[in-house]
Amino acid sequence: MDNRLKDLREDRDLFQKDIAEFLDMSQTGYSKYEVGTNDIPTDILKKLALFYNTSIDYILGLTNIKEPYPRKK
Repeated sequence: MDNRLKDLREDRDLFQKDIAEFLDMSQTGYSKYEVGTNDIPTDILKKLALFYNTSIDYILGLTNIKEPYPRKK
């Protein structure tokens, strides 16, 4: 995965500690997701996609389209 998480975070002028707090985890743990040391659990991917208003596919580098998919009703 390229550094999409870092780019999304920096686009909002946030620090790793800010996102870690949002996810209720340590900054070190979140950092490992950002640099690709640890795989991101599905529940965390969902939270990040909703937070950044994008798709999980974008976060994972499977698409270059930032816009989220339409939500189910």
